[in-house]
Amino acid sequence: MGNRLGSGSELVRIDTGVSGLNDILLGGLPAGQMYLLEGDPGTGKTTVAMQFIFAGIRAGEKGLYVTLSEPVKELQASARSHGWRAEDLPIAEFVPAEASLSPEQQYTVFHPSEVELATTIQRLTQLIEEVRPDRLVIDSLSELRLLASDTMRYRRQLLALKQFFAGRDTTVLLLDDRTSQSQRDGSDLQLQSIAHGVLRLEKVPRTYGVTRRHMEVIKLRGSAYREGFHDYTIERGGVRVFPRLVAGEHDTGFLGERLPSGVKALDAMFGGGVSRGSSTLIIGPTGSGKSTLAMQYAYAAACRGERAIVYTFDEVLRTAQERSEALGLRVREQIDRGLLRMEQVDPAELSPGEFVWQIRQKVEEQNTRVVVVDSISGLLNSMPGERDLLLQLHELLAYLNQNGVASFILMNQHGLVGTMQTEVDVSYLSDTVVLLRYFEALGEIRQVISVLKQRVGAHEHTLRELRFSAKGIDIGDPLRDFRGVLTGVPDLPEAPQ
Repeated sequence: MGNRLGSGSELVRIDTGVSGLNDILLGGLPAGQMYLLEGDPGTGKTTVAMQFIFAGIRAGEKGLYVTLSEPVKELQASARSHGWRAEDLPIAEFVPAEASLSPEQQYTVFHPSEVELATTIQRLTQLIEEVRPDRLVIDSLSELRLLASDTMRYRRQLLALKQFFAGRDTTVLLLDDRTSQSQRDGSDLQLQSIAHGVLRLEKVPRTYGVTRRHMEVIKLRGSAYREGFHDYTIERGGVRVFPRLVAGEHDTGFLGERLPSGVKALDAMFGGGVSRGSSTLIIGPTGSGKSTLAMQYAYAAACRGERAIVYTFDEVLRTAQERSEALGLRVREQIDRGLLRMEQVDPAELSPGEFVWQIRQKVEEQNTRVVVVDSISGLLNSMPGERDLLLQLHELLAYLNQNGVASFILMNQHGLVGTMQTEVDVSYLSDTVVLLRYFEALGEIRQVISVLKQRVGAHEHTLRELRFSAKGIDIGDPLRDFRGVLTGVPDLPEAPQ
């Protein structure tokens, strides 16, 4: 649909068949142009191309899938594996004669490339003239590159194809597996310069777990799009893309208020409760009560009739539920009501982009108001080598804040008493920081809680003893009789004589 315009002389955008990709492209691909979809073998190019054709068929458009490499039966089998009707996929198979093993197909006078490339291009253009498809896929350019004896002939043929499609009502998707030596050393810039837009699919090496994949729009002439890398997965039903979260695009208004925890003394430490639309970091050594404290807020939200979700990296769900029940939090009752969800996160099977996307779905589709991530330490340790993970967390927390969601992120500190250390400093990401510590006094190991910072409103600057029992969380009076509690071994000054 070359240069087809909509109202206001704007290019018409068409559905790619991949909803996440449509989001990245701000509505879809501009119609009537030639696009390059490149990626190594196994990145999902053929699957995306099929989704592109099927989307056109659903819209009442005529599609054509031209294969220069894979046999029709293999493509149909791939379609069936995703649950699609293979017979609905219009496939034209082009098998170069030089691929045949029969002696009569072997050329002796002319170089095979001179004959086969011209013949293939001629057959291709004739077929397109006959079918006049609205959407066309050519899979793949690697075969045309092999048929060309040199780079100049290959580029001329591509330019001829581009000229052939100019002014026609066809949106073309060219697939390329980047198998040539020049592409292994870097991008094929000549090929990219010919296409109106370039999309790249890549595998990201991981030492453990499933293969991580991400997508990037390299260019899209005359059209805006969401830049950067976007995680995606290949599953039954096709490629699923998780667009990179941009918090500034999701700023919504909400009523500012304090959220009670159900423990009056705890709320008093925050000046009446944590603020809606704020992020709270709960930090402390293992076993100090971080998970229980966060669960208290999630449980209180469910009791108010609001939806809450707890993502756990460090603890199995059964253990977390039993511990909460033992402290008087009837979490299973709220889970049965559908107001509280607890999900075990397996980072070996999940990418950061997909994790963020899951949280977005819970917020936007289910109106979840409280989100707990237990813990950031588990997230960081289980996804080593993930670049810019903290930036993604920053965007996620900003997004939750702007949507009026109270978020609680937990982080472990190394050690039990005395000097504590953390792997990374994430306190700047949070609006509120709560510190939990152990200390020894009078022959007992005790726990202490303090609010170190709160950006919105006043808060206590005291240290209070924290206790857990079958009745729940108990916050004691300020520890004014001790000195050096945070050292782990405080002094108890003698009473004056």
